Amino acid sequence: MECWPVLLLWGLPQMWASPEAPQSSARLLFLQISPFANSSWTRTDGSFWLGALQTHSWSNGLDIHFLRPWSQGKLSDHQWEQLQQVFWVYRSSFNREIREFAKMLHLDYPFVVQVSAGCEVHPGSPLKSFFHSAFQGSDILSFQETSWVPAPDAPHGTEMISNVLNKDQYIKDTLEWLLNDICPQLVTGLLEAGQQDLEKQVKPEAWLSSGPPPGPGRLLLVCHVSGFYPEPVWVRWMRGQQEQPGAQQGDVLPNADGTWHLRVTLDVAAVEAAGLTCRVRHSSLGGQDIVLSWAEGSHVPVGWIIAAVLASLLLVGGGVTFWLKKRRSYQDIL
Repeated sequence: MECWPVLLLWGLPQMWASPEAPQSSARLLFLQISPFANSSWTRTDGSFWLGALQTHSWSNGLDIHFLRPWSQGKLSDHQWEQLQQVFWVYRSSFNREIREFAKMLHLDYPFVVQVSAGCEVHPGSPLKSFFHSAFQGSDILSFQETSWVPAPDAPHGTEMISNVLNKDQYIKDTLEWLLNDICPQLVTGLLEAGQQDLEKQVKPEAWLSSGPPPGPGRLLLVCHVSGFYPEPVWVRWMRGQQEQPGAQQGDVLPNADGTWHLRVTLDVAAVEAAGLTCRVRHSSLGGQDIVLSWAEGSHVPVGWIIAAVLASLLLVGGGVTFWLKKRRSYQDIL
C-alpha cells in the first residue's frame, strides 16, 4: 500500500512558530464528508467551525475558501499556501487509502466516510485535540495521542486498518503536527482577528402565533425567536415556573444577515392555553428574559408591522399614481 508523501520533508513545521498560549477558550472543528460512488468516483468536501461560527469551506477540487474577512487569522499568505498544499496532498492520499481499504475488506459501493477533527484550547489547561472517522455514519477509528485506535463497536476489519495506519509514521507525525501545533495556532489567530464578530451580541425578537389546529378542541402554540447572535439560546413554554412537557423545538437556522432564528411549538387543549408563557433567554439580554403570555394573544414583531404598513402604502400610492396618469391620458385624447 502506498504511504502518504513525506510531508515532513517539506520542512513545514520549521516554518511555523510555536502556538501562543490562548487568552480565551475556543474549539476549532473540521468536518469532512467523502462519498465513494464506486472505485473511480468520489468527492471530498469540508468545513471549518470556530465554535458555532463557520469560518472556512473546502469544496471538492478547490482550495480552502475564507468565509469571514478575518478567516486568515494571524497566518501569513505563505503559511496559508503551505496549508493548502497539505490539504491537497491529504485529499488525494485519503481517497487513495480508502479505496485500498475497500479493496482489502471487500466493501460494497457506494459508501460514505466522514471525519471530525480539531482541537479545544482553554487558558491554563492542556490542549485537547481529536480526530474521529466514521463509515456510513458509525464511528470506526480515532487518532489518540500518537496512534490509531478502533472504536469500541467498530465493524470487522477496523483493527486491521488501524494496524496498517500505525505502521506509517509519516501519517502519524503529520497528524500530530496539524492537531497539536497548527490547530491551536489557528485558534489563537482567529480569536484575535475575529474578536469583534465573535463577541458581537444581537438581541432577539420574539412573538407568538398559532399553527394549524392539531385536532378538535386543541391549539398549536408557536413561539418564534429571530435575529439573535450568537447562536446559543434557551426557549421554553412555561406555566408559572414550570416547563411544559411536550414542547417541540425546531433547528436553530441562520438568517441572511448572519443572525439566527428558531421556533418552539406546543400542542395543548384550547381550555388550557390561558396562563401559558414563552420564555426566552439569551446572552445579549443581560439576564432579563423575554416573557410573552399567550393570554395577550398572538404577537408580531413591530418591525414586521411597520414593513407591512409601508408596503401597503406603497401599493396604494402606486395604484393612485397609475390611475391619475391613466385619467390624464384619457383627458388628453378627449
